[in-house]
Amino acid sequence: MRRPDFITAEEAVDRIKSGTTICTIGMTLVSACEAILKVLEKRFLETGKPNQLTYVHTCGQSDCIAGGAYRMAHEGMTKRVIGGYWGLCPNMMELIYQNKIEAYNLPQGQMANMFHSMALREPGKISKIGLGTFIDPRIEGGKMNSRTKCLEDIIDVVNIDGEEYLRYKEIPIDTLLIRGTYADEEGNISAEEEAMVLEVLPAVMAAKRFGGQIICQVKKVLKTDTISPKNVIVPGVLIDAVVVCENPLEEHRQSSSWYYDPAYSGQAVTCKETNETLPLNIEKIIARRALMELEADSVINVGAGIPNDVIGGIITEEGIKDDVTITIESGIYGGQPARGVDFGVAKNAKALIPHDRQFEYYSGAGVDYAFMGAGEMDCSGNVNATKLGDKIPGAGGFIDITAGAKNVIFCSTFTGKGLKVGFDEEGIHILEEGKIKKMVKEVQQISYNGKIAAEMNQNMIFVTERAVFCLTPDGPLLVEVAKGVDLQKNILEQMEFEPLIADDLRYTDPCIYREQWLGLKTMLNMRKRKV
Repeated sequence: MRRPDFITAEEAVDRIKSGTTICTIGMTLVSACEAILKVLEKRFLETGKPNQLTYVHTCGQSDCIAGGAYRMAHEGMTKRVIGGYWGLCPNMMELIYQNKIEAYNLPQGQMANMFHSMALREPGKISKIGLGTFIDPRIEGGKMNSRTKCLEDIIDVVNIDGEEYLRYKEIPIDTLLIRGTYADEEGNISAEEEAMVLEVLPAVMAAKRFGGQIICQVKKVLKTDTISPKNVIVPGVLIDAVVVCENPLEEHRQSSSWYYDPAYSGQAVTCKETNETLPLNIEKIIARRALMELEADSVINVGAGIPNDVIGGIITEEGIKDDVTITIESGIYGGQPARGVDFGVAKNAKALIPHDRQFEYYSGAGVDYAFMGAGEMDCSGNVNATKLGDKIPGAGGFIDITAGAKNVIFCSTFTGKGLKVGFDEEGIHILEEGKIKKMVKEVQQISYNGKIAAEMNQNMIFVTERAVFCLTPDGPLLVEVAKGVDLQKNILEQMEFEPLIADDLRYTDPCIYREQWLGLKTMLNMRKRKV
């Protein structure tokens, strides 16, 4: 029987050669192969090898401090990055911004599902996701800096039965790094204590199709036949090498902020969830107003930033967890989402499905409501959340999720960098205006195409602390303003374009500015979603 080699992290790095393509599977620091990546980084910094690597990853893989993609972000070590998101990896964003690295950004969901197409020897991943955005090769082709613009396209446009699609081309993988909790003596891998299911198996199948090697980091090796066959996420015959982590407290953490909590991996249910009242600040005000669009019995997605960090907390605070279903792109249903650098995991989740399968739902049927962060909006209703000056986070799941959602609710401050506000029970007061205007003539990058969304009759709402817009075929329509702000001074003069203004322009309900609960439970009982 074919069995993997059981080797050290140093021996694993010996197998990674300069000029090859390496792929890692993880999200934030969940399932990050830190024991191997730490040695890989150290080896390069000491010897200059391996170098000129192509680094492939679907999700944001870091925690803004050190791990994951951070370890690959060195000039000369990585020649090219093909990734879904870099918002948690400032040093990778800096390399991209300074043109020190070739950089392609692809929608996270399309990347996760590309592995299926690659494994099946299909001519590429065919999808409408990305049309009309910066992913479209007629616009930018996902190329994130000038160094990359002159290089080959890895996406092209194809016509099938008279309709346009994007074809995401295959990316041959030489080395795939994956993580499990345990391996048995035959190399069968389980993932009981991992906080996400991810897209491990399809990535393994894709790498094997190209003759790539599979190296898996685990906590411990168990005797043969002690892992239930149903718990095996990758059969041992597909694994080339297993590395047992020698320092799991630091290099095999369930997430960045904690080593292991069974409530996040579905192995236990905590008796009491955190039910703290969130402080009343500008983020909470925005999230409250966004949630007022909600209908009962809806399935929602919360994206990174204001949605994930605040909306989940408000839903718990208002007692409506049984009235809506929260999903997260990693494959989470229900539970209490973690915040910040631990995005993508949830305590006491009702279901954990594979990351790639979740995007089948988002891109196909689509969620009822997608609550997403945003950076800019222009006069056509285009939204930019992927490239803002020297900050180049990339798409993540933004493009996949917004393309399929029935309702898209963007959450953003009206201006950026230095905005200070005060509020009382009647409204909001601008104490110091932000230096950066977010309502611009033309967005720096099209992450969401307003024209296409309007043609699809998608309901899009753009919520800020002082104004609410909805998307029309003629562009953004100002439908609501906060009491306490001057329409001309605080809104129109802070925009680079003149919006349409509703004939029945109304004031925002002042309840969002008050300390007491909104009463979302009552609101939802009055608005049941029609199936």
